[in-house]
Order: sequence, then C-alpha cells, then structure tokens
Amino acid sequence: MKYIYLLLLLIICSVKSSAQDFKFAGISHEDIELKNTVLDSNANAMVLREFGTARMDHDEAYGKLMIDYTYHVRIKIFNKQGFEAGNVAIPQRLYSDDEDQVLDIRAVTINYIDGQFKQSELDPKKIFKEKRNKYSGVTKFTMPNLMDGSIIEYSYRIRIPRIFNFRSWEFQSGIPKLYSEYVACIPGLYNYNVSLRGAQKLSSSNAELQKECLRLNGTPVDCSKMTYIMKNIPAFIEEDYMTAASNFKSAINFELSDYHLLNGGKKSVTKTWKDVDYELVSENSFGSQMKKKDAFKELMPEILKNTTDELSKAQAVYDFIRKNIKSNGFIGIYSETAVKKALETHVGNTGDINLSLIAALSAANLDAEAVILSTREYGEVNNLFPVITDFNYVVAKVNIGTESYLLDASTPLLPFGLLPLHCINGKGRVINLKKPSYWYDLKASQKDYTRYNFVATLTKDGKIKGELLSYSSGYAGLKKRRSILEASSIEEYVEKFDEKMTGISISKHEIQNVDSLNLPLIEKYEIEMSGYNSNSAVQVFFNPFFIDNISKNPFNLNERTYPVDLGTSRETRCSIQLRVPEDFVIADQPKDLSIGLAENGGRYLSNTSFNDHVINFNQLLQLNKPIYHPEEYLSLKEFYSRIIQTQKTNIVFKKAK
Repeated sequence: MKYIYLLLLLIICSVKSSAQDFKFAGISHEDIELKNTVLDSNANAMVLREFGTARMDHDEAYGKLMIDYTYHVRIKIFNKQGFEAGNVAIPQRLYSDDEDQVLDIRAVTINYIDGQFKQSELDPKKIFKEKRNKYSGVTKFTMPNLMDGSIIEYSYRIRIPRIFNFRSWEFQSGIPKLYSEYVACIPGLYNYNVSLRGAQKLSSSNAELQKECLRLNGTPVDCSKMTYIMKNIPAFIEEDYMTAASNFKSAINFELSDYHLLNGGKKSVTKTWKDVDYELVSENSFGSQMKKKDAFKELMPEILKNTTDELSKAQAVYDFIRKNIKSNGFIGIYSETAVKKALETHVGNTGDINLSLIAALSAANLDAEAVILSTREYGEVNNLFPVITDFNYVVAKVNIGTESYLLDASTPLLPFGLLPLHCINGKGRVINLKKPSYWYDLKASQKDYTRYNFVATLTKDGKIKGELLSYSSGYAGLKKRRSILEASSIEEYVEKFDEKMTGISISKHEIQNVDSLNLPLIEKYEIEMSGYNSNSAVQVFFNPFFIDNISKNPFNLNERTYPVDLGTSRETRCSIQLRVPEDFVIADQPKDLSIGLAENGGRYLSNTSFNDHVINFNQLLQLNKPIYHPEEYLSLKEFYSRIIQTQKTNIVFKKAK
C-alpha cells in the first residue's frame, strides 16, 4: 500500500462557491435505462453520482470553529439484492461536551411506472437516532417504496465540533460508482496533512484560491478550495483475512498539522514523540495509573507466594489481574475509572485493566512498559508523525532477561505472552515512564496449531468406531476455549460439536486443560459412524477429510488489491488409522497430493496407504506467513481450490471376491 502525504495550505471555502453539486431528484430517462453492465455486470446497485463539500465555519453560539459537511448521492437499484443500499446509516461521534449534529436530511425514491416518474419522499418520522455506546451514535433511515430499477437520492449536513481530523472522503464503497466529487475548502490559516490512499487514482484534482471565504473576529481569511474527482470506481469487496477496510479503500484523509494565529503567531498541532511521551506520562488517566504500585503493596505477598523467578512472578501477576478485573466491553488507551477503583469493582475498560497490570508488574519489581496500538478493525497507525487518535488500545510489555512478553489481561482465556489477534496490526508504540518511546513490532508469539489423530476399526456389523484425539494450541486453543465458554458447559459444547459432525455420533468425551491456558487443549471423543449395511453387498465410502474439512474457498476475487492478513502462521495435521476386516480391499482412494506456495509460503500434503488391513491416511496444511501480498493472491486462491477438490474424494473399499 502506497501513501502520498502532502503538506498543503488548505482550508474551507463557503458552500456557496462554485462547488458542482447536481440538481436534487433531477433524473433523466438515461438514468432509468442505465444497466449495470456499464461498469460492473455483477453490481446489485450503483452510485450514479455523489457530491460532498466540507468547509470551516465559525459558530457564533459556541464561539468556536466547526466543520460543516454536506453530502448528496444518487443511486440506481438494479435488483432486490441492491435494496441494502436503501438502508442508510450516518455515523456520529459523541464527545464529552458535544456531538456531531446531523441536519437537513432529504430523501426520495423515484420509480418509472407506466411511462411516468413517481416520487416517494421519506417521512421525517421514520428517521431514527441510536446511541451505540458513549463514544458513537448513528442516524438511520430506510428509503421508501423500493423496487427493481428504483433510483434513490438523499442528502444531509453534519456539523462537526472538532477540526483536527477534517472530514475525510471515501471514493470507494461496497457498490461501484460512476462519478464521485469532493470539495474541501480550508482557510489559509490552517495546514493539513493530506493523504490519498487506496489502489484507485484520481481522475482529476484542482486547487483554487478563494478570497475572504471566512471571517474570524472581523478579520477576512482567504481559503484554498481543493476539488477531487474520481470516475468509474469499482466496488471495494471485503473478503476474509483483512484488517480495517479503511486502510485500503480509495479515500482522501486530512489531519491538522499547525495553524497561524491572527496576531501572527503559529501553533503546532502535529507533535513530536517527545511531546506525546510527556503528555502520556503526565496524563492522570495514563501515566499516573502506571505508577499506582501502592495499590498492590498489600496484595503482592499473596500473589507471589508460589513464584521462584521473574517469569513465574510475571505469570502470577498476569493471572491475578486477568481473573480479578473483567472487561466492561469498552476499549481505549486511557483508564476510565482508575486502577484502585477497577480493583474494587472488578471491572474496567482495556485501559483500566492493562494499566493496572503494568502497575502490578512494577510492584513485583519487574520491568514493565505500556504499548499503545491500533486494532485491526480500527486502522493503520501513521508512522511519519505522532497522531494520538490513531491509537485505540493499550497492552503491557514485560521485559525478563533478553525476552519481552506482550500481555493483554482484558481478553479472557489468553495464555501468558499471547496477544489477541485483533492486536496484531503493524507496530505499537512503547511508552516508558523514564525513557523515550519507541516502535515495537506486533507479532504473534504462537501459531494457530491443531493436530488430530483418529484410530478406528470397521466392525463386522458395518460400523466405524474409534477414538478421535485433538491437540489445539496458540490461537486454535484460544478459539476452542472461547467456544466452550460461550456454550456455558463442556456438555453443551460437545453437543454442538456432535451436531456439526453429520452422520457421526459421540458416545463418550473428555476435555483436558480447559483452564490451563499455557498447555494445549486436549479433546478425546469416542465416535461412531455408519460404514455399510452388513446384510447387503458392500462398497464402503469413507471420507478421511471429515475432520476440519475445507468446503469453501475463502478467496474468490479475480484480483485482490489488499493483503491477505492472517495475523499468524497456521498449521493443521491429521492422521487416521482405520483397521478393516481381512476380506476387504481398497477399490479407490484420493490421489496423493503435495503442493506448495512460493518462497516457503505454505504447503499441503495428503497421502493414503493400505498395509496389513490398515488404511493409513495423513494430511498436513501449513500457512507459514502471517501476511500474503496482493501479488500472491491468485496462487493462494489456486492452492485452496486444489485442496477443496482433493477433499471431495473418498477412500472406497469393498469385500474381496
């Protein structure tokens, strides 16, 4: 992914300027007759035209600058699958003292019926506001009277009470677009870092000087009017194994760098890491909480009573915090309730929990630091200059000898030293109370590993009976432990597993190490499946791929412009030994397969043999890289296609004549 960073003297022009908006509901017969083949024959809906403007405005009532953003779009619906485009959700940020205001919503559905255009306007009573959490909300509505061939059109304004992140613009979305235009008018007093990201290129861009677009304290201010246009934009299709879609969609983003004061002074907004370090260490809800060692002074003897070295001390402290402070469901780099209160109430956000962990590790005389990061869903971190709003998560880093361990006590069931996959996202910034901060690679310390072993016998009454044994460690163990926790009991977990195994019944089960997080999860099942009817001539079909079968290719695009990001390497092994009666022989079997990805990126092996009345089957799937680049995508897609074809075949054996 390439990023183009520009330091521009921008700022917003008045919406009353020469912005090229289009007439509301002014559709033509060409719009009605337009087919999806013009851009994407698979499209269920398509943006015909969209236009947005953003400008800075001085709010006299509040005495501060705000961003005034307008949006207008016209969309053609081709079929019922495209009706989803008629469900509109406008996200809003909620601040401690203010919130984004959604205003002037206008919406209409236009249908061409019996040679006439018929309009159905949105009833204002059917606009709903919803608070998702204390940080965000959404304004929602559904377009009326949708049918195949409808054209929907809507517009709205948003008043944004913060100017640091100027309103971004996404050229790409989940449906293709014929034309997208964005006008950003920014006063010359303000300098924004502007980034153009994504694989698509601008069709055109233009910069104009607009005189006296804004008055501040009676002083006229000139603006830069920036126009960005993109045409014939393909839909952005989200697929499995990716980080935030915002990392890859073609878009324009703005971040305030500095601004000039009317008296001639200049104030920098983009800080150095030295500035950010000082702010975080001094911040009551961050650095001050890392220093709360005294909160654990009386608890520490009990926590450390069975420890013998620094590693066992760190593990004991980690287990104490993990078990005694539960997540309230909110994430963030700052403490919301403070360490002492989180200990008393046994609940907190990620900041409360992991800053408490750092303080407790320090109380045990261990070298502990904080690592702030951006989760995979939140987006990438700007490595060129510090932007604190890029970070939404904090974990602990404890240094023991030459080894460092990343810890997240806010996520249940994580073994010591393993971060949740949602934290494996590029680099994090290590914040130390006494030393300068530094970047640190966020890598998975363990792979996603599972091993299966099935030893069974084909009995004379036509049943296949045996023991299925599995070992799951790393992220595979974490996923299974979560499934057990969600099922509320092991019995319910086994019952759900039994339901998924079509044609197979479980008679006994045993699961070990559910609570021993640093050990593999071991599952033992006595299972039975039908082989044949003993009263008839038999030909037995046995699919050795019934364990962890891959039935659907996760990669289906003709081209993928963003990486396949697994987060960690993966390995699955399967071994089967099936003893059959002496009068049975092999009639057919899957062809042995050995394929690999370039540069040791992964491999798949499967082979079958028959000796001394025992069918031996072995299978190995390895994905050795956490990230595969777009140019490796088609090879990965073909790799999975061949595996799926192989796994459709059976071992066939029958009675010898």
